[in-house]
Amino acid sequence: MTNNCYIFGHSRAELRRLAILSSFIEPITERLLSEAGLRPGMRVLDLGCGGGDVSMLLAELVGPAGSVTGIDCSAEFVKAARQRARGLGHANIEFHWEAVEDFYDPDPFDMVVGRSVLVHQADPVRFLRAAASHVRPGSGVLAFHESAVYGQIRALPPVPLVQQVWDWTVAVFASLPHPDAAGRMFEHFLNAGLPQPAVFSEAPVGGGPDCPFYALAAQSMAILLPQLEKLGIATAAEVSIDTLEARMREAVSAARSQLFFPTQVCGWTRC
Repeated sequence: MTNNCYIFGHSRAELRRLAILSSFIEPITERLLSEAGLRPGMRVLDLGCGGGDVSMLLAELVGPAGSVTGIDCSAEFVKAARQRARGLGHANIEFHWEAVEDFYDPDPFDMVVGRSVLVHQADPVRFLRAAASHVRPGSGVLAFHESAVYGQIRALPPVPLVQQVWDWTVAVFASLPHPDAAGRMFEHFLNAGLPQPAVFSEAPVGGGPDCPFYALAAQSMAILLPQLEKLGIATAAEVSIDTLEARMREAVSAARSQLFFPTQVCGWTRC
């Protein structure tokens, strides 16, 4: 969006990464939507819709009597989201190639939702104010789901390769203006002039050979590799992307380790 710092870019590879990510954090997003009061028949706006993963979840939850509008700053993402929604028969979704600051709809929305968008904003407060401007005054809800890509990741027993990949990821995110947006929802909401949000967090847990973490981590590293090298964090030889997924799967399985994924922080408020 106009003050967007989206470090993953807008390639087809990123659409694949988003789909993998959605496969194991979607239940948490659904709990956020339930707690925030999403009901059938509502009209919802999805900010930074990407390939449409959240938009299609919303469409299922609001049902045919409701509607979903997804917006994204990437024309390619919007095109892909339209194709996916059409292919899956979602007739109650429309997508627009626009930034939240430029988007206009004469009718306010019952709920405005964003997943993994605050961390990529140069100015989260400005973004929240723009998002709140689309909410129905007095009864509408603003809801956000963010991943805490900072601090430590845990694997017990410890797996050095998992820790190394996490450290590389955190180092790239540290180059963003607000890498800890997930941990500052109170601050950002209140600075935007919004009511204090209700907040909860969950940490997905996994392990074993079928865990989606390996594919997600390898896909993330493949996309972030140019930035890892540019920032002097790691070289292509150190990452060895072609074998990374298999090496992580083998290391975690051999250690019989349990992985605690990045904490997912969800917050919502009524505007």
